[in-house]
Amino acid sequence: MIGLVVNPVAGLGGSVGLKGTDGLVEQARALGAIPHAHERAALALRQLPLDLPIACAGGDMGETSMLLAGREPTLVVGAAIDGTQSTAADTCAAVAALAAAGVELILFAGGDGTARDVCSTVGDTIVALGIPAGVKIQSATFAQSPRAAGELAAAWYVGRRRERVAEVVDLDDSGTAHGRVGPRLYGTLRVPLGPGLVAGTKSPSNDEDQATVSGIADRVAERMLGTTLLLGCGTTLAAIGAALGLQTSLLGVDLVRDGEVVVHDGSEAELLAALNDDGATTVVTPIGGQGFVLGRGNQQLSPAVLRRAGLTRLTVVATPAKLAALGGRPLLVDTGDEATDTELRGWHKLVTGYDEETIYRVE
Repeated sequence: MIGLVVNPVAGLGGSVGLKGTDGLVEQARALGAIPHAHERAALALRQLPLDLPIACAGGDMGETSMLLAGREPTLVVGAAIDGTQSTAADTCAAVAALAAAGVELILFAGGDGTARDVCSTVGDTIVALGIPAGVKIQSATFAQSPRAAGELAAAWYVGRRRERVAEVVDLDDSGTAHGRVGPRLYGTLRVPLGPGLVAGTKSPSNDEDQATVSGIADRVAERMLGTTLLLGCGTTLAAIGAALGLQTSLLGVDLVRDGEVVVHDGSEAELLAALNDDGATTVVTPIGGQGFVLGRGNQQLSPAVLRRAGLTRLTVVATPAKLAALGGRPLLVDTGDEATDTELRGWHKLVTGYDEETIYRVE
């Protein structure tokens, strides 16, 4: 039997420009955030065989997603939890109840905070796999997408029971003031091994790449001077802002027009309101070690924003070292909208230095 637990508020802060959701649920709701964790969990569930027994947590912590997927749970554990009031303690209690019920694999929908809760409750005593639904995904315990999570869980359950130990990490932003962000290790989980699993934790910026980053920034600044830009998250994008003579956000999305920051660290709604009919060039960089260019930590760049800016006006920048760390794996997009993801897939031209470009595949 497979177990399911959902953090119903996971990812709530993404589209409204918050850097996470832990401790920020009410603020995210006040800003108009709409939860999507149930939809992402349901998409994973639809990949599972109909005869596969599934136990879930009650109410919005699992049962709601089961019903959304058109599935009847084999077993419901714990009291029905209202998603507006769920806490980390509720997640831990649900995971413990599923383990006590004898499930062999726990699917959990959430982000790095949810992975930490699962890890603190069961450690490596049971196989677990994350359905990505959080604002940021630093851990290697998640599938690349909700669909991949369901496919991996199904393959493991029917007999391909290969596993590996994966790191549970969360963002350590203590170095943000110095322009650095990186992961902190909290433990490990046993995860199914197979295609579609996030390959590793996010890797921090490398000092050796700074000269290349400066070259990329100078080249993009020269080409885009006087145009409208959407600058995504990360040190490379902050360097582009600096090359334009602007103070942009490190972990947020900024809209630049005519040499000025029109929207600083904007939400989806703010970016949509500021975009005009001329659109914009969206500039993003892959997450080191994972390869995501959209859908992780930059949910403000929603399908609606990307379409208003112009899907064909996406510019990806990356150092050769960051690409080499992917080992030939493609770059990834997971915007939450399959039609948008499909249009973005294919071969893209990447800026990799001041006078260097390459062609790289996006999936």
